[in-house]
Amino acid sequence: MNWWCSARGLPWDWTWKAFPGAWILVGAMLAAYWVPLRRLRPRSEPPSPQRPYAVRFVLGVVVVWVAVDWPLGLLGAGYLLSAHMVQHILLTLVAAPLLLAGTPPELARMLLGTGRRMRIARAVTRPVPALVLYNAVLILTFVPAVVDAAMPTQLGSFAVEMAWLASALVMWSPVMAPLPEIRTLSAPGAMVYLFLQSLAPTIPASFLTFGRFPLYGVYELAPRVWNGLSAGADHRIAGLVMKIGGGLVLWGFITWICFTWYASESRGSPDAGHARRLEG
Repeated sequence: MNWWCSARGLPWDWTWKAFPGAWILVGAMLAAYWVPLRRLRPRSEPPSPQRPYAVRFVLGVVVVWVAVDWPLGLLGAGYLLSAHMVQHILLTLVAAPLLLAGTPPELARMLLGTGRRMRIARAVTRPVPALVLYNAVLILTFVPAVVDAAMPTQLGSFAVEMAWLASALVMWSPVMAPLPEIRTLSAPGAMVYLFLQSLAPTIPASFLTFGRFPLYGVYELAPRVWNGLSAGADHRIAGLVMKIGGGLVLWGFITWICFTWYASESRGSPDAGHARRLEG
């Protein structure tokens, strides 16, 4: 039994391995969600208003679980850069918006309070700071020196993945924050914001896709998962996943916001509170 990704460095095989660290993370996220809600809502209240939130939050947690547990968690931690990139897409562009969309306003208000934490949250979730923070974390966590230092250790790989998730929650907040105290962008503003975000990964993706040599020693020297997949090919696939895969997800959100906005305009309710906060 392995704790987080402690089987790295060994020849790869598809034998299932237990990762209790991933299970503890998932359990902690679910507990942090349901325990406060139990205190906020008496058991006598009907559960139906909470159900859509709970479904979205659980889906977000499932995506986190897929990203950090075997096999993707182990492959991404020390074998394939392309798997590492899939983890990044899942955590930042799939799990983060689901977790935000699944957080009821009363729970978010309880977690942030009305004092310093709320002021900090309102400051960092403005569009420009949120965009800068997310992309700073993105660039830093893909610097070769950082990757080669962090990924060989369990703590390092976990820290990188949690930095991705935390910065993505900030990045998505201007689009779908669960609290009215945190201002969200109008539908046109949200589309422009996500369009700008889709441009940011172009630089690291270009280095990976068109580089003549692998950038990361930890993945270049890792045991091969498939004999026909070289480290260079793995790097190129990772670059394509970052640019094309991430772009498709963001453009999917842009399209959704556009149609939601159009529907609200057709009902004679311009923007309709960002279309009821993206139908949340």
